Amino acid sequence: MHTTASSTDTDLVRRLLATQFPRWAGLPVERVGSAGTANAMYRLGEDMVVRLPLAPGAALDVEKEHRWLPRLAPLLPVAVPVPLGLGAPDEGQAWPWSVYGWLDGEPPAVGHLTEPAALAEDLAAFVTALRGVDPTDGPPSYRAEHLADRDRVTRAALAELREVIDTDAATVAWEASLGAPAWSGPPVWLHADLQPGNMLLAEGRLSAVIDFGCLGLGEPAVDLIVAWYVLPAEARAAFRAGVDADDAGWARGRGWALSIALLELQAYQDSNPVMATHARHVIDEILADHVRGTGTGTGAVRG
Repeated sequence: MHTTASSTDTDLVRRLLATQFPRWAGLPVERVGSAGTANAMYRLGEDMVVRLPLAPGAALDVEKEHRWLPRLAPLLPVAVPVPLGLGAPDEGQAWPWSVYGWLDGEPPAVGHLTEPAALAEDLAAFVTALRGVDPTDGPPSYRAEHLADRDRVTRAALAELREVIDTDAATVAWEASLGAPAWSGPPVWLHADLQPGNMLLAEGRLSAVIDFGCLGLGEPAVDLIVAWYVLPAEARAAFRAGVDADDAGWARGRGWALSIALLELQAYQDSNPVMATHARHVIDEILADHVRGTGTGTGAVRG
C-alpha cells in the first residue's frame, strides 16, 4: 500500500510550470478530486493534466510511463494517457512529475452500470490487446509474482480483518484459488490495477484506461481482477469469454482480486472510505461468486 509522503497544492504546480514549462504557466490550474493514494492530479487549462507523485514508489513509475505509454497507445482500442512533458524535481517537489493530455469521461459507478454487457466486451478487448503487445524489453509488473507468493500477506490481512468480514468464507475462497495450477506460460503485458478509479466511461462504454503505474509483464490472470472490481456477476461470463480464460486462470484471477481487496481493506478501512468501499464490494462479490460455484460459505461482509 502507498503511504503519502508529500503534500501538493495549486501554488506548487504554478511554480513548477513557471520554471520548467513557462508556455503553460498562464493556464488555469485546478485540483482534480480523487481517492487515489499514489499521485495528485491538477487539471491544466482545458486539455492537460499535471500529475505529481506523492510517494517514492509512485515516482519510480514516471520514467516507465513516459517510455512505454507512447509505444502502447497506438496498439490499444481505447485512449490512454499521452505524456506531453516530463518535469524534474524542484523546490517543493522531490520527484519527477508529468504533464499529460486530459481524457474526458467518468469512472464507472460500480453496481449501477448502464451497459454492463457492452462494458465487459470493451474491457476484454482492452486486456486482450494489451496482452498481445510484443513483450521484448518490457519491465516486470508491480504485480509480477506468483499468486502463491502472496499467501503470507493475504493471511495476515485475513487475521486482522476477522471482526470486519467473514474471514472463514474468505479463507476458503483464497485457498481454492491457491489450489489452481500456476501459470506456466511466458509473461505478457499487464495494466495490473484495473480498478474503477483507473478507467473512464462515456455513455456506459469504456473510453479510456488511466494510471499505468503498475504496468509491466506478468501472468495474464492479474488483469482479470476487473471482473470483480467493476463488473456485475451477470456480465462476467462475457468478459471471461472475451479474454479466453480457462478454469485455472479464472480461479487465479479471483484470487488476485481477493488478495488485493483484502490488503486494501486492511490498509484503508479507517483512512480512505472510497478505497475501503471498493474493497468491501470486491470481497462480497468474490464470496458470493464462490458460493455459486461451490455451494459453501456465506459470502457476507460485516459492517
